[in-house]
Amino acid sequence: MLQVYNTMTRKKEIFKPLKEGEVSIYCCGVTPYNTPHIGNARPFVTWDVIRRYFNRIGYKVRYIQNFTDVDDKIIAAANREGVTWKEISDRYIKEYFKAMDALNVQHADLYPKVSDTMPDIISMISTLIEKDFAYKLENGDVYYSVEKDKSYGKLSGRKVEDMQAGARVEVDDRKHHPMDFALWKAAKPGEPAWDSPFGKGRPGWHIECSAMSLKYLGEKFDFHGGGSDLIFPHHENEIAQSQSAIGDENSFAQYWIHNGFITIDNEKMSKSAGNFFTVADILKKYPGEVVRFFLIQTHYRSPLDFSEERIQEAQTAYNRLKNSFDNLNFLVAKIETDDFVKGGKTPLTFTVSQAGGLVDLAERLYSAFDDAMNDDFNTALAISYMFELSRDVNAYYNDYIAGKISPKGTDAFMIMRVAEIFTDMASTIGIFENIEEEENAANSELVEKLINLIISIRQDARAAKNWAEADKIRDELKDAGIILEDTPQGVKWKTV
Repeated sequence: MLQVYNTMTRKKEIFKPLKEGEVSIYCCGVTPYNTPHIGNARPFVTWDVIRRYFNRIGYKVRYIQNFTDVDDKIIAAANREGVTWKEISDRYIKEYFKAMDALNVQHADLYPKVSDTMPDIISMISTLIEKDFAYKLENGDVYYSVEKDKSYGKLSGRKVEDMQAGARVEVDDRKHHPMDFALWKAAKPGEPAWDSPFGKGRPGWHIECSAMSLKYLGEKFDFHGGGSDLIFPHHENEIAQSQSAIGDENSFAQYWIHNGFITIDNEKMSKSAGNFFTVADILKKYPGEVVRFFLIQTHYRSPLDFSEERIQEAQTAYNRLKNSFDNLNFLVAKIETDDFVKGGKTPLTFTVSQAGGLVDLAERLYSAFDDAMNDDFNTALAISYMFELSRDVNAYYNDYIAGKISPKGTDAFMIMRVAEIFTDMASTIGIFENIEEEENAANSELVEKLINLIISIRQDARAAKNWAEADKIRDELKDAGIILEDTPQGVKWKTV
C-alpha cells in the first residue's frame, strides 16, 4: 500500500489514483536563463525516481514538465547580451537537457512552454475576470484578487491578514490588496508582448503553470510538485487561480509533493545568493550517476547539505554497489557461457545451497525495498537494502572465484534471479544504466581487445616464470585503473 506525504494535508496519505492504473504528474520546470545548478536538479531526479517506481509497479504514467521561457530574468539576460529572449531560453533549455541526460533523468512526456500556451493562458485570465476573481487596471495589468478567495493560503498554512501585516511585496497603490498577484503584465518597451483582450502584454509567473497543467492533465490530476521554495507563493497562487477558474475547491492536483532544499553550510543554495554549483561543473569531477546517487541517498523531503566530502562519500558508496552489480553480471555471463543451465528453464525452488540462501535473502530484501518505496518513496531506506544484498552477493562471488562453489543447475537459476532483483532495484532508482558518453560501444570493444592482448602477454610471461615482467604488467594496468584477478577460471579484469 503506497503512502505519500501530501503538503496540503501535512500528513501521509494512502495514494488513490483518480483513474485506476494511471498516474498523472505535473512538475514545475526551470526558467531557462542560466546553466542549471545542483539545487535545480534535485526535484527532477526526485520525480524521475517516483515516475520509475510507478512504472515498475504497473501504473501508466503521464508526466508533464514545463519551461518558463518568458520571464523577467530571461528578458534581462537577453538585454545584457543584446540577443532575443528566445535565443536565451533555447540556449539554456539545451543546457538543461544536457545536464539531466547526464544524471539519467528520463524525459517527460511533454515539455510545454509559456510562449506556446498563450491562447490557453489568455482564456484562463478572461475566465477569472468574468468570475470576478481578477481585475484589470487602466494600463492593462491584470491581477488576481486574493480577498475574493476565502480559502487562499491553504497549501502554505498562511492567512491573508497575517500576510498583509508582514507583506514584503513591491508597493503598488493600484492593487486592491498588497498580496494580489499579476496574471497579465502590460507591454513595456523592449519586452516581448502578445495581443490579448486586456491589451498587449505577457503573463505573470503563476498563471502559466495552471494553464499548462489543466490543458494537458485536465481539471483533476494526481500529483503536482517541485522544490519547497515553490509552496509559497507559486503553488499557493496556482491553486487559487485554478480552483477559482474551475469553480471547484476539490479540483486541480490531489497530492502535493515538495522536495527539501540543497544547502551550502546550512544555507539554501541559490543563484541569487551566489552559493551554488552548476551541474556541468560537478560533472567535470564526478560521473553523472554518482551525482544522481548523491541526490537520492537522502529522503527527498529532507534537506541535503552539499560538500566535496559528501559527494566523495557518495562515490565510494556507489562504487560498492557497482562492484556487486558487476560481480553478478560476471556470474550470469559465466552461467550462460559455460552452459551451467541444462535443459532450459526449470521451476525455481529454494535449496540449502549457498545460492538458495542468497536468493532467499534477495527476495526478502526486494520486498523490503518496495516497502520502503511505498513509504513516501523512501530511497534512503531502499538503498540500505541494496547494500545488505550487496554484501552477500560479494561473499558468493568471492567463494566462486576461490573455486569453492559453482552455480550449476538450479543454483544457476537462483543466481540469475538474484541478478534480476538487484538490477531491478538499481533501475528503480536510476543507476547502472550505461547512458553516459563514457560508454561508447566502439571504444569499449577496442579496449576489450587491447586488454585481452595484454593479458595474453602477461600469461606468456607467467608461463615462462618471468614473474617480474608479469607483475609489472599487472601493476601498470592497476595504475591505469584496470584490476586483474587471477582465478581458477582464468584472468578477470575490471575498472576501478
